[in-house]
Amino acid sequence: MNKRLIVYILGWVLIVEGAAMQIATVTSFIYGEHEGLYFLGVGALSALLGLLAVKVKKPKNPVLYQKAGFAATALSWILMSFVGCFPFWLSGEIPSFIDAFYETVSGFTTTGSTILTDVEALSHGMLMWRSFLHWLGGMGVIVFLLAIIPRLGGQQNIFLMKAESPGPIVGKAVPKMRNYAMLLYGIYFGLTALEFIFLIVGKMPVFDALNISFATAGTGGFGVTNAGIASYSNYLQTVIAIFMMLFGINFSVYILILAKKFKQAFRIQELWVYFGIIVLSTALIAFNIRSLYPSAYDAVHQSFFYVSSIITTTGFGLTDVNNWPEFSKTVIMIITFIGAMAGSTGGGFKVSRVILLFKETRKEFSLLVHPRNVKTVKMDGKAIDHNVMRSTSIFLVLYIGIFALSWLVLSLDQTDFVTNFTAVAANINNTGPGLGMVGPVGNYSEFSILSKIILIFDMLAGRLELFPLMLLFAPSAWKKS
Repeated sequence: MNKRLIVYILGWVLIVEGAAMQIATVTSFIYGEHEGLYFLGVGALSALLGLLAVKVKKPKNPVLYQKAGFAATALSWILMSFVGCFPFWLSGEIPSFIDAFYETVSGFTTTGSTILTDVEALSHGMLMWRSFLHWLGGMGVIVFLLAIIPRLGGQQNIFLMKAESPGPIVGKAVPKMRNYAMLLYGIYFGLTALEFIFLIVGKMPVFDALNISFATAGTGGFGVTNAGIASYSNYLQTVIAIFMMLFGINFSVYILILAKKFKQAFRIQELWVYFGIIVLSTALIAFNIRSLYPSAYDAVHQSFFYVSSIITTTGFGLTDVNNWPEFSKTVIMIITFIGAMAGSTGGGFKVSRVILLFKETRKEFSLLVHPRNVKTVKMDGKAIDHNVMRSTSIFLVLYIGIFALSWLVLSLDQTDFVTNFTAVAANINNTGPGLGMVGPVGNYSEFSILSKIILIFDMLAGRLELFPLMLLFAPSAWKKS
């Protein structure tokens, strides 16, 4: 375990967070709000501590292997969430420290679940910080560090990327890790800016457009009004729905398109399954809710927006889906678990894992009929390594175990079955809203401190793909080999 390099990385995380907070500082000063002082103070202290860690613990060996890479990533996310909650708490805008920590973790993991009952009561600086947390967490702070710090750009540090990137397979479209990270952030920034332009064209206020663009890019879902996206025009809602869908696509597809490798990009099986799920789910829900809306267009509009929001685990909403038929709510829960594509900013189980498990199941059935046949699981014409299949199966087992235990703990609050089940599903899949008390018009404020701590763990575990966070609790990981 390269502990010195881990501390070095944590130092850079604090520096980046201290700098990022100044976006909220500037916003507060523009609107004449004193809350900017909290961001200025906490940000300065964070950067100072980070500089000390970077200078004092400068590592001799710049390479992290898998164990240390996973640990560094998990600790980075916990540290950044911890520091990031202090402006909320110190300002008194979120009086409870646990609630402030929950809100920050929800923002940074791009979950979008909230304990706030009145979002509009927050100052502009606090609203901007909530949304910018989505943008930071969407692509990942470790990916950002790989892009800006040459010392971390070594080939072995693919384990940092692997620990933070969603999905079972981490493949690089360019040979150097640093170039790859810079390319990812370039595309991420470009798509965010493009959405902002479309929102401004639709006459959305600049402050709202910035926040919504950050929240959409990170597939997070924090809004700036109590009415959420329902307060905007159909044009703006459609723009947001389309960009949610775009941010749910594996960024490797965009890299291939930029490299003019169009055939290779559009041969990716996961891409077509992802689009297929969106089209099918939209059609099924639109047909099922048609009687609730004045026209077929309205039904399709509502359905597409919500399907795009849920499958990408963004969590924006237009209406209270608790009033929709049971069939539509069931479809919503299914796509909550499926999630977006691997290598996107979306959460969930990932479309690629679902495909791999179906292929593995089909292979096992084939072997029952023809035991002597030699079968391999393939994706996009390439054989999938056994280690990837093993990891996918273990992920499923671990996922079910964490889900079940979390659900059990939440039941101690005596809240109803649907609320507890969907709360865990929404947090571990980083979706945000569930059903029942935690539906699109509800929040998580009524849960006990214990339940909120469990949900905080679920959000972090879900965003980090379980393994990096669980590694922190393995004593053998910290022993000298």
